[in-house]
Amino acid sequence: MARTSARRTIENAIRRRGFSRVAGVDEVGRGCLAGPVVAAAVVLDPVQHIPGLRDSKLLTPAARESLYMQIIGYASAWNVSEIEPGEIDRINIREATFAAMRKSILALQPPPDFVLIDGSDIPSLAIAQRSLIKGDRRCAAIAAASIVAKVTRDRYMCLLHKQDSRYGFDRNKGYGTPTHVEAIRRFGYSSAHRRSFRLKALSDTILEGL
Repeated sequence: MARTSARRTIENAIRRRGFSRVAGVDEVGRGCLAGPVVAAAVVLDPVQHIPGLRDSKLLTPAARESLYMQIIGYASAWNVSEIEPGEIDRINIREATFAAMRKSILALQPPPDFVLIDGSDIPSLAIAQRSLIKGDRRCAAIAAASIVAKVTRDRYMCLLHKQDSRYGFDRNKGYGTPTHVEAIRRFGYSSAHRRSFRLKALSDTILEGL
């Protein structure tokens, strides 16, 4: 069955209400055992159509890379921010996710006047916003943000793998796969791991995002 692309219907409706710079925001890496949580914010050019935008998890790595290059080339504005494992452990993953999202949004130049978020509203954000359940499958700007965040983080995890190949970060991207968990049991945590994410109920670890 064909996978439907995300649409601009919601963004266009918001523009008709008088907003001109509508940003989509998404994150990746929230459920990982290692690596940063990464958030991206993207303002798509209203007149530059990028076909095939959809939830990054529904795309092949090659398709994500191709769309990533189109997004950063054609978007009116885009930004990526990350929160590293040490900070995640200090403030917890929920707050770290919101922090990464806020950083990405506030770094956009010029700033957006409306924000569409995949999931929940972002606290302490003084910009009009709307959260969308499964927004990365419904909204083109959020789908674009999901792709930028995913490609950025995947590339970073591959760099970490080159520095320390024991954990297979090039394959698992920090998620709790059986081989990753076994490597932690064998070698212990590395500096890339989140110490607050303990090895419990690992047989039920969610492998989202692979």
